[in-house]
Amino acid sequence: MLKHVDHAKMGRGQHGWLDSHFHFSFAEYRNPKNIRFGVLRVFNDDIVQAQTGFDTHPHQDMEIISYVVRGELSHKDSMGNSHTLTRGQAQYMSAGTGVFHSEHNWQDKDELRFMQIWVFPDKRGYKPNYGDYKFKLEDRLDKWLPLATGYDNKGSDAPIKVHQNINAYATILGAGKSIDFKVGGDRQAYMACLEGEADIGGIHLNTRDALEIVREDVTVTTENGCHLFIIEMTYDDECFKKFNLDKPLSNTPIW
Repeated sequence: MLKHVDHAKMGRGQHGWLDSHFHFSFAEYRNPKNIRFGVLRVFNDDIVQAQTGFDTHPHQDMEIISYVVRGELSHKDSMGNSHTLTRGQAQYMSAGTGVFHSEHNWQDKDELRFMQIWVFPDKRGYKPNYGDYKFKLEDRLDKWLPLATGYDNKGSDAPIKVHQNINAYATILGAGKSIDFKVGGDRQAYMACLEGEADIGGIHLNTRDALEIVREDVTVTTENGCHLFIIEMTYDDECFKKFNLDKPLSNTPIW
């Protein structure tokens, strides 16, 4: 099953310094019918103006991946980490029992665009953890670059390890290229077209569109090129009940 997610119908957060497309209910975008896709809870497409950003704020019991599309993302946290990432690079934070962090664009004039991705952990209470990876951009040209996987997945080369049974990849396809992605058995995936345009199973994705994929292998083609991010996971319709997620988590945005 394939379902097109049109970016023009997504939630928005526009604050001058920040322009966000919310794939799922978040901050001022409240939609009880669009809370998550499997264990994927947040997929925000954020544009942050120069010399601004997200000041120090808390997170708890969430696996968080940030993927830079363009610009520079500068991170600081209560664990003592302080790093800056650029295009195609990614950072990971397991919020666990609780962590504070900030994310800024300290460039003089250029925008920062990055994807903010939250995944439910397989249980609560992990020790907070941080890591970042300066992937080479060319390592995803016309092929899937493994970015993140679960700790128990010994068959993946992805350097980012998360407390959940997921796999995240990125690719940059050249004009006229195609690529397959397998989502078989009891699996599902969420694909975002970050740049360019793509066609999958008769569905056309524009920049910022997404595609829900359930138990179906797909072939991506592109006429003029595209940059894709995909997160694949177990088909699990019970994830809310498992963690008593009717209770609020300490992830309330303060911006």
